[in-house]
Amino acid sequence: MRPLSTGSPEHVEVVDFLHLEAELLDDLREREWLSEMVSKDVVYQLPVRETVERARGRGFIPDTYHLNEDYGSLNAKVARNETSFAWAEDPPSRIRHFVTNVRVRRDETDADLLHVRSNVLVYRTRQDQTNPQILSGERADTLRREDGRLRLLRRVVLLDLTVIGTHNLALFF
Repeated sequence: MRPLSTGSPEHVEVVDFLHLEAELLDDLREREWLSEMVSKDVVYQLPVRETVERARGRGFIPDTYHLNEDYGSLNAKVARNETSFAWAEDPPSRIRHFVTNVRVRRDETDADLLHVRSNVLVYRTRQDQTNPQILSGERADTLRREDGRLRLLRRVVLLDLTVIGTHNLALFF
């Protein structure tokens, strides 16, 4: 199925959703992001990637993840960041999300679901380090309309990296 036109109401709504999400995460408003934009049924995954020959596919290892989260574990991460015990992120990283190439498709069987693919670049600096950490990849999201608003139901982040050169993954994609 071809993506919806960039001028379609659903596409515009999804782009607005993704831009607001990036703003909340960049501004460290993680609690607001979680409570206002994420479904209680969320699945949030970052599969492990390996370098393989083209004939073997894209190199993502089935059922093996750097992150495999649900609402409870995302809530625990946000709650930890709200305490003085989040040593990996205190002082917090400076993060910038760049979201582009947004493609939106309607679900063929459920009118409340939209399938979204987008490219993401996360630019992160920590403390006084002079070398930024740059993470790029593609996100495959499913958004569900709940009580008239879109919420993130599923996110699979397919990083371009096979080796993640960050000190921690205490960030949200």
